[in-house]
Order: sequence, then C-alpha cells, then structure tokens
Amino acid sequence: MASTLAATLSIGSTLSFGHKSGSLAQPKPVGVRLTSHASLASFSGLKATTSSVSCEAGSSFLGKESGVALQRSVANKAQKQSQRLQYHLQPRASFKVAILGAAGGIGQPLSLLIKMSPLVSALHLYDIANVKGVAADLSHCNTPSQVLDFTGASELPNSLKGVNVVVIPAGASRKPGMTRDDLFNINANIVMNSVEAIADNCPDAFIHIISNPVNSTVPIAAEVLKQKGVYDPKKLFGVTTLDVVRANTFVAQKKNLKLIDVDVPVIGGHAGIMILPLLSKTRPSVSFTDEEVEELTVRIQNAGTEVVEAKAGAGSATLSMAYAAARFVESSLRALDGDGDVYECSFVQSDLTELPFFASRVKLGRKGIEALIPSDLQGLTEYEQKALDVLKPELKASIEKGIAFAQKRAVAA
Repeated sequence: MASTLAATLSIGSTLSFGHKSGSLAQPKPVGVRLTSHASLASFSGLKATTSSVSCEAGSSFLGKESGVALQRSVANKAQKQSQRLQYHLQPRASFKVAILGAAGGIGQPLSLLIKMSPLVSALHLYDIANVKGVAADLSHCNTPSQVLDFTGASELPNSLKGVNVVVIPAGASRKPGMTRDDLFNINANIVMNSVEAIADNCPDAFIHIISNPVNSTVPIAAEVLKQKGVYDPKKLFGVTTLDVVRANTFVAQKKNLKLIDVDVPVIGGHAGIMILPLLSKTRPSVSFTDEEVEELTVRIQNAGTEVVEAKAGAGSATLSMAYAAARFVESSLRALDGDGDVYECSFVQSDLTELPFFASRVKLGRKGIEALIPSDLQGLTEYEQKALDVLKPELKASIEKGIAFAQKRAVAA
C-alpha cells in the first residue's frame, strides 16, 4: 500500500533520521522553498524521497519575474527527469542487520525503528525466548525489509550469517539503586558469548555494543575478537549516542534553540562522571554561564538514573536508548552505502588519549572508522579539562576490568 510523503526541504537538504548526524555543515536556506511529494512503494519513516518537485517561491527576494522564470525552469527539469528520479530515489534496501536481544525492552523498539530504514533488506531478530511474536508483529509493517526470527543458542549462528551490522542490546537492565558496574557479571558473559558467535559467523560486520557497562563490554569484545584472530578496531563500537541525544535535547531546551540544529560532542566513557559533554564545542555556538555548564553536565551524566527512578523499578532508559541506537545504526548504514559525510560519537579503540578506548567523534565510512576527530579535545575550557583529568582513572579501571575478565575466561577455557 503506497504512502504519500510530503516534506518541506531547503535546497540540497535531505530528510533523514533526526538530522544529518554529526554533519559539519548545515544547508542554508536561500529564499526558495521546495516541496517534495513522493509516492513510496512502502513507508519509510527515516528518509524522504523525491519523485516530483514544485516551487512555491513566487516573488521572494528574486522578484516576481525571476520567481516565475525559476518556477518554470524547475518544473521543466522535473518533468524531463521524472522517470530517472522516480527510479533512483526509491528506497534502496541492501543491508542485513541482526539484533541480539530483540525481545527485550530496548530490542523491541529498536527493531521497529530499524525496520523503518529503507537501507535494510533483512532484519534478523535473535533472543533466547519470545522473539517469534516480535518478528510476527513487525513483519506486518509495510516496509521493505524482511523479518526473520531466531530463538535460542542453537540458532544464534544462523542469525548472523551474511549480516552487515550486529547490534547487541542483550542483557539485564538497571534497577533503582544499581550502577552499571552492578550489571557487569551478567552482561559480560552475554557479550562474550555473542561476540564469539559474531567472530565465527560474520567477522567483517560492524559490531554495535549497547549492553552495559559499555566501558567494560567493548574491551571484552575486543579481547574475544583478538583471541579469534579477527579483530578490526575500525568495526567495533560502543554505542554512546544516547549521551549525545540527551545533551542535544537538554541544551536546546535550556537555550531555546531549534533542536535539529544542535550538536554537542560527548567524550570519555558511558557512565556517570565518565560522560563528558563538551558544551564549549556546541554547534551552533552558544554561551553558557558557569552555573549552566555545571547544571547541564550533571544532568547529562545522571540522565539514565533520572529515567530509572522515574520508572520506579519498571525498567531503565529503553525508548530513548532504542532511538539513539537506531540513529547510530542508520549512520552506519549510510556510511556503508557510501555517504562521505557521516560523523558520530562512539566509544572505540583510540589513541587520542593515553587510554586504549575512549569515546569521541569519529568519521564513518564503508570500512568502519575512517578517522578519529582530535579537534574536539583541543582548546577545552578549564572546567572541561579538569573533568577530563578526573574521569580518566575511573575509565581506565573499567577498561582494565573488561580486559581482565576476557583474558581470565580465555585461560580457564
């Protein structure tokens, strides 16, 4: 059933997941508004496509006659190219994504959001139980991707065959009073088993780790991949996008900014004081008082606890985490598809500091991380530099805890 999508776009812009993630330059309005109407073979909530264009400029700054001429020019070009545009701008479904833990609190909304991506041809849903119903439910959505379900350890290998991106939200969630480290013993084993299966069945896939504590589970994954002889640091990511999403939201609210324009890099790790939003690097440039910097920083660092307490024992940040993870998946798929302007913050192997892993902005490409972006760590304010110095020992301990766990289990095996 076709769905008609109308979007008002500035010239040269596209409609995608939230905004062009980490884009270094935003398209500027030029006095002309284009309205695109696209009839899609199936609905996509993440991207808009253009099959016909009409101009509503009229007079604007160009003057009436110039506006009419431009309108005719745009209409003629649209008419001549309509067939080609209709073909080339249809959703391209070409990548396979696996979600390990798809029946969980994060896994279900994440599966729905990824199902909406026009870049996904197959969505593999794996869990130890209850995944069949999730897959059946999602399969009724009229989007291009095929949904397949896999239940139990015996089906884990098949869920990973031929996959381009694997997302791991599996594991226990935080309860009131729990820290991310309290989850370590449960989730460390889950991540280790999952990554062993990835190493055996899709070693070239991008690996997105959500399972907390990310500061330890990413180093665990790296050790497993090294032991298997397939470690590629450019393809292993700790998903810290939620910290960026929260920072963008809170800053936009505090400063009354248009949310789609706001981008705050977040560095360090993914827990408490190890989360360091660089408010001085906010785009668009905006000034903060010392009180605002401290208030926003503390809120961003403790936002997960804010949700855990608000849910009063009923769960943790599942919906916002699913949204943030879907954004990171969409960015990875765009990079795999050849988009040369994809930037995200992520917890990865890094040489930007003395720590072996560190969250910072990275440039994504077809082979994974194309570059770490060191400029965010240059010219820090006194507050940010002090916070960075304080977080490093804690982050170092979390990383070493993960590495020691993986090495100890390898020796025991």
